Amino acid sequence: MGLERTLSYQFIKKTNLSLSRLGEREIYLEPASPYKSYPQAERIELKIKEIPETENFFNILAKRRSHRKYRKYSITLDEISLLCFSAQGVTAKAGYYLLRTAPSAGALYPIETYLAVNYSEEIKPGIYHLEVKTFSLEKLMEGNFGRILRELALGQAFFETASCVFIWSAILRRTLSKYGERGLRYIFMDVAHICQNVLLAAEALGLKACPVGAFLDEEFNEFLGLDGVEETVIYMATIGK
Repeated sequence: MGLERTLSYQFIKKTNLSLSRLGEREIYLEPASPYKSYPQAERIELKIKEIPETENFFNILAKRRSHRKYRKYSITLDEISLLCFSAQGVTAKAGYYLLRTAPSAGALYPIETYLAVNYSEEIKPGIYHLEVKTFSLEKLMEGNFGRILRELALGQAFFETASCVFIWSAILRRTLSKYGERGLRYIFMDVAHICQNVLLAAEALGLKACPVGAFLDEEFNEFLGLDGVEETVIYMATIGK
């Protein structure tokens, strides 16, 4: 009883597809730019020197678990490069579209990847943005922000001991301009595809990872300098050793 009155249920029903309402929109939105970059930021080029030998893929699937105990060990630039490639590495081109390791509804790719590096001997601790077209990290802030991340993630201590933290935001307009309100479903699917790629890549590299959906939304947006309207944080994953 009462499920029908919840916002979650109403959203599911409101965004159901039916032949009678196909193509209907409450609001028509202008599309957003398909790529985001910080032109003034210092960039660190990511490179895949070689694809490492790993366990059988099905063994990796069987071993994947969420781990929250890390030892503040350093993560290498090679490991970061492979994890970022797993998240949103470009693998093909189709006209204007840059197709990637994870699928996206309509090839619209509404998800932006930010990386908080806590412990690394090859890259300075700080907050970075993954620039997809050049496959590089754009440095937004320098410093170890593990304690702040812990506070923003409702006090979850492993944010402070993780080697790095993937932070995913959504530029909602990229998808909603084509698919309307139902597009929000696709956005959450998109980020889940990306996160699972990273989790499996971490396992393949002998790293540990944990996806996280509990955090202070507005405070996290403010920390990253996002407006919370056109772009908002929606998911995270810690990576450690």
